[in-house]
Amino acid sequence: MQKLTTFLMFDGNAEEAMNLYMSLFENSNALSITRFGPEAPGFEGKIMHAIFSLGGQEFMCIDSNIKHEFTFTPAMSIYVRCESEAEIDRLFEKLSEAGQVLMELDQYPFSKKFGWLADRFGVSWQLSL
Repeated sequence: MQKLTTFLMFDGNAEEAMNLYMSLFENSNALSITRFGPEAPGFEGKIMHAIFSLGGQEFMCIDSNIKHEFTFTPAMSIYVRCESEAEIDRLFEKLSEAGQVLMELDQYPFSKKFGWLADRFGVSWQLSL
């Protein structure tokens, strides 16, 4: 059976990002982690490949040992339907720390409360109540 999974490529901070995300969403955990060994100069111990779940949804991530001229873009984002005002407020506060707010947490014609941000790792999140 074909399965689609969001894949996130980081530049050395995959584990930090994964741990933050898992701390914010219930029913989240690391499913598998493979680390670079000593043969990867400068990357020993970093994430070669990891699978984790957030709210039961699987994601994959890596720390790229190759420098790229690109990073995440807000054109692709993780959309979260929040069940309470307390939840959306908490997630917006935590995910926007040291990040960039793209749309303030506010009421919009399409949502009674919505916010869009890029977290400190550059991953884009849309939060809707």
